[in-house]
Amino acid sequence: MVTSDEGDGDVQPLWLSDEPATAELWTRMHAEHGRSGLWPLLLDSLDPNDGGFRPWGSGEVFPKQMSSSASHDSASLLARWWATYTAVDEDDMLDADRRLAVTAPFGQTWRGLAPSRATTTNPDQLASEFAQAFLADHPQVRLGLVAAASGAEALTAAGWTGACNYDNDTAKFSAVVRDWEHRFGARVVAVGFSTLHLSIASPPVDEREALLVAAEHFAFCPDNIWQGSRPYTRAAYAERITGAHHWGFWWD
Repeated sequence: MVTSDEGDGDVQPLWLSDEPATAELWTRMHAEHGRSGLWPLLLDSLDPNDGGFRPWGSGEVFPKQMSSSASHDSASLLARWWATYTAVDEDDMLDADRRLAVTAPFGQTWRGLAPSRATTTNPDQLASEFAQAFLADHPQVRLGLVAAASGAEALTAAGWTGACNYDNDTAKFSAVVRDWEHRFGARVVAVGFSTLHLSIASPPVDEREALLVAAEHFAFCPDNIWQGSRPYTRAAYAERITGAHHWGFWWD
């Protein structure tokens, strides 16, 4: 058990495997979630800031400081974040150019959520396939088991703090991921200390859908575009996620 450092240390939000995970184990735990109530998370120990490794432990999880995801609305959160991150400082032309590159071609007005897409792809089967691919590239990751109704809820229940440089309340991010679970067949597969990896059964398939989804991604995780591969534009990012069955996020 991993015990949180919060309070008197009586909160144990997740079980951590002694050895590196296997794709077969993740798939079996995922299949048994309906019976066990435990959501499997692949826990990446790579520190993206310095390239080193550090163990998952009590200083990495803070479930007591989180609110409930049920108290947050995904559409309202994304609209508010969008307004905050696209606000232009007219006295800083470099900043203005960077933010305008994100808002084009729709402008700064929030256009709302991308529409849901039906799919014949099984989201859970796709998640298992992605877990296998992720483990092939990250053989050092451990398996975490979290008592939660879904992957989105597991982020809050575990006290994951990967986006803390933008907001300390993980429940807000869980609310958005929960919405993506419904609209795009998203499944939470892996997390790192500042990263999140989702499998996506129903990705956007055309330019307009992808631009709307890219706006949601920017509001959710601005660093995906600001600190991603050049050029730093929403249009270029939208092209990369069109038809993509994996969404990865990194908060600097």
